[in-house]
Amino acid sequence: MRAVLISTYDMGRQPFGLASPAAWLRAAGWDVTSVDAAKEQLDPATLSSVDLIAFHLPMHTATRLAAPLITNARRVNASARICAYGLYAPLNAEWLRSIGVDAIFGGEFEEELTAWAGSSFDRLRTSESGTRGASSASHREPLSSPPHPKVPRIHFLVPDRSGLPPLSRYATLQLPDGTRRLVGYTEASRGCKHLCRHCPIVPVYNGQFRVVPPDVVLADIEAQVAAGAQHITFGDPDFFNGPTHAMRILDRLHAAHPSVSYDVIIKIEHLLAHRDLLPRLTATGCAFVTSAVESLDDRVLARLDKGHTRADFVEAIRLCRDAAITLIPTFVAFHPWSTLDSYCDLLDTIADLDLVGHVAPIQLAIRLLIPEGSRLLELDEMRRRVGAFDPVTLTYRWTHADPRVDALHTDVAEIVGARSRADRQTTFDAISALAHQRAGLRRSASKPARDRATVPFLNEPWYC
Repeated sequence: MRAVLISTYDMGRQPFGLASPAAWLRAAGWDVTSVDAAKEQLDPATLSSVDLIAFHLPMHTATRLAAPLITNARRVNASARICAYGLYAPLNAEWLRSIGVDAIFGGEFEEELTAWAGSSFDRLRTSESGTRGASSASHREPLSSPPHPKVPRIHFLVPDRSGLPPLSRYATLQLPDGTRRLVGYTEASRGCKHLCRHCPIVPVYNGQFRVVPPDVVLADIEAQVAAGAQHITFGDPDFFNGPTHAMRILDRLHAAHPSVSYDVIIKIEHLLAHRDLLPRLTATGCAFVTSAVESLDDRVLARLDKGHTRADFVEAIRLCRDAAITLIPTFVAFHPWSTLDSYCDLLDTIADLDLVGHVAPIQLAIRLLIPEGSRLLELDEMRRRVGAFDPVTLTYRWTHADPRVDALHTDVAEIVGARSRADRQTTFDAISALAHQRAGLRRSASKPARDRATVPFLNEPWYC
């Protein structure tokens, strides 16, 4: 039984979404090849002689990049079983089925994927009766149904990263002293307790989250440290969904590898609620905390059900600075409620809070995505704004009521794209000058910004 697992994009990280199911399938007796198509060429010969082809779709960009590969996989190997798994698989189930995918798996996919692979192989072997080259249509089984309301609980296995490109091929941590660290990636929990309207996790997990046993997490980290990792990114949607569990893992990580740093994602409201834990993050080697701030407009934050306010964000900045933690905010800078003035206010606030070096320029060009299943579609005002679902972009398209805002977004995106190698301050200044000119507002005199070199960062910026 031969399988190939394929990742198309994972933000410059060695794909956990390949390593975890690889462990499950190998334990079930499968010969597994893992292909990170973002780092290596996908050879058609790899697809032509396998029984199972599985695509990991953790985000919007990965899903769009997978489309031609799925189509080609079906063409190259008509009798293979093809499945898609990850957050964006159930959100795009109908479209995926239309291009040749047989089964869809969402949250906590490993056990169901492995069981389906085994049962599919048994049925395929029986029906083939030695005729491997028969058409795929004769072997297709009914496609999987939408994800169950309750996410299953699984017995986690230690991810198996054998066969993946080495960590040196992936993003590195850039430190203030000019050195770089190889970065590993793991997950201590999956899903999220919260129901932010714009988040793609919500339609799949619906407020549920699952912890990964500490021994499994630490064994995964141990293997990556042995492979050269000097920094670990925890990909949990919110590391403080289970703060006791999280801190237990960090304490053990620091005790075993005191020189290994890490970064985590934590909601603004959790930074405030668990402010007593921030010094412990510093003490255990936290390089930075990423937080999805999204907007500085309280009315927009309420629509998004973010659970924090503008004042909360300012307070979180203060708390993190007091604890010597670098806070990296991310934003959805363009959305239906944006105005030219509010965009300028976002830029001015970033500058006033001395955060220019903390914000990757792409964050100033992010436009709201509305995928299938988004809770934003529960809002009457949003339903009135969007058009039909677009299978090309895999989103519900929307246009701003003020065409000047859409024009600004286009021009900001062009600035970011053209200045990918420029320092953040220079790019920020160009964006700010343009935005203030379009809004007819006077731009405040820039105060000396912190050098980006004083802010640790991964050289593959957060995207979606």
